[in-house]
Amino acid sequence: MASLLQWQCHRFDGFTPQGLYQVLQLRDQVFVVEQRSIYGDVDGVDLDCWHLCGRDGDGTLIAYARLIAPGGKDPSAVAIGRVVVTPERRGHGIGRQLMAEALVQCARLWPGAALMLSAQIVAQELYRQFGFEPEGEPYDDGGILHIDMRRPAAAG
Repeated sequence: MASLLQWQCHRFDGFTPQGLYQVLQLRDQVFVVEQRSIYGDVDGVDLDCWHLCGRDGDGTLIAYARLIAPGGKDPSAVAIGRVVVTPERRGHGIGRQLMAEALVQCARLWPGAALMLSAQIVAQELYRQFGFEPEGEPYDDGGILHIDMRRPAAAG
């Protein structure tokens, strides 16, 4: 059953201390502990990007992604990264809700821009549903196979 989440998209200075802690805790729980991927999650990018947070009716963080302006990670495209849903809420369509909201926010912030992301191979079909296509060859990122995916700029 899909749940309706309350979405917030803001810059780094829009976090409360507790909100920032929850995001870093979720990313650590999934990317470092669950997926056993040892890498520097606190990489400085958070300071200059937009943060998309999906919370349930109790205010609990359920889903998160960061949105990076063109030039931040890719010279000509918005980058969507750190896409994550809490383990206990997976399998209920929340990943699709998160991607749909990420696209809404990207269109609001950077109208007509191309989009890119580094997809874990196991998740690339989800991203294909939103118009992303693989680009290049798969590569190891933190011990997990990834592939770059791109969605062209919207015709305007």
